[in-house]
Amino acid sequence: MPRVAIQLADQRTAFAPRETVTGRVSWELDSPPQSAELRLIWTASSRALADGDLVQTIPFPDPQATETRPFTLTLPEAPYSFSGALITLTWTLELEVQPDTHSDSVAITMAPGGQPISLPRLKPA
Repeated sequence: MPRVAIQLADQRTAFAPRETVTGRVSWELDSPPQSAELRLIWTASSRALADGDLVQTIPFPDPQATETRPFTLTLPEAPYSFSGALITLTWTLELEVQPDTHSDSVAITMAPGGQPISLPRLKPA
């Protein structure tokens, strides 16, 4: 059975802006994949809408059927992770191995102090 995984150094998932994230990606497949890449993505979602952006991609050239590779990336300045009554912004590291779209993802927090910003609920005037 194919296996794809992301492991963050020290299993840490909370980071400050511009901080370095390190870890390893691994996959075990029956044959070498055509491509393998790690993506850093943010997603803002509400009840009605979703938006996001692919911020960084780390390709792993010449992937073999079974491998473990290290990665290092530097987080951007913004946007911060936040959670509110109407909208939430989250960050995700996603490993995708093609052509059969095997993937794994890890949610991370990116905000000052490594703590997501909690937006207070506004009281009606």
